[in-house]
Amino acid sequence: MPDQSPAIEVSHLVKTYAGMTAVADLSFTVARGEIIGLLGPNGAGKSTTMRILTGYLPANSGTVRVCGHSVASEPDAVKRLIGYMPENNPLPEDMRVSEYLYFRGRLKEIPRRKLGPRIDEVLELCDLKRNRHKIIGQLSKGYRQRVGIAEAILAEPPVIIMDEPTIGLDPHQIIIVRDLIAGLRGRMTVIISSHILPEIEMTCDRVLIINRGRVVAQGSPADLRREVLGGSAYTLVVAGDLVALPALLAGVEPTLKITATGAPDAAGFATLSLSADRADELGEPVLLALVAHRYRVRALSRAQPTLEDVFLAATRRTWDAKHNPASVSA
Repeated sequence: MPDQSPAIEVSHLVKTYAGMTAVADLSFTVARGEIIGLLGPNGAGKSTTMRILTGYLPANSGTVRVCGHSVASEPDAVKRLIGYMPENNPLPEDMRVSEYLYFRGRLKEIPRRKLGPRIDEVLELCDLKRNRHKIIGQLSKGYRQRVGIAEAILAEPPVIIMDEPTIGLDPHQIIIVRDLIAGLRGRMTVIISSHILPEIEMTCDRVLIINRGRVVAQGSPADLRREVLGGSAYTLVVAGDLVALPALLAGVEPTLKITATGAPDAAGFATLSLSADRADELGEPVLLALVAHRYRVRALSRAQPTLEDVFLAATRRTWDAKHNPASVSA
């Protein structure tokens, strides 16, 4: 029977530097085969958390377990279970790609008879076969990132941790790296830290938003929209009595309000932004009410908030909780 325990378990993690708290009572779990995005503003504690997970940095208190092994008491065992790609991954510029992967493979204790075929596999997976004999220092930023990913997955560890894997890449290179990471789903557990929120949304099964060293929100992008933002928003293009419209909308749903109104066009149609505290679908009852009152409707669509909207709302919420507690409790 396969092991159903979490790939990563973090409990009450604390890390301070010279009296400054970088990670404050952080707790979360990651399931096996899951791809997790770690988000947070600069200084939120993302990189510190990743370094503690990999055993590069000790915590002040709390526990971290990787595939059942304690990072604090079994660091060597944990390092064999993790492939780590740090931000601005330092690579030896005077080595050829295949030489570097062979060198790293031997350090990772991959048997020689398996190493050659495995290097061929990761070169194919990372689209590096044509570059296997090139010197790393002569590669573009995108290809260096691919070499870093190839090295991280070389020993087929159950856990991969990547800090800003798409930093400095152009849109085409980002798509390639995104597809590489998505190809690991179900085979390896992946934690990614990134400032490129659309990439996190398209790649990850679940998102952890960290602020001031704590998890302030977590869940799938869809779950986070409901949890953090709540409510719903719509765009309505309509012609008719705009003065009477607020009362009509309130009759459909008391919290439904007009938040912005554009000037009518030559045909008399105005574009309005609507918002409601309810998260369930209000489009159909709104449309029926408008038609019943002889409004002409050109378009009615529900606005889809982005992960950036969720991120800003979640981090602002923790800022308000710290600096203006009365506004949060109100």
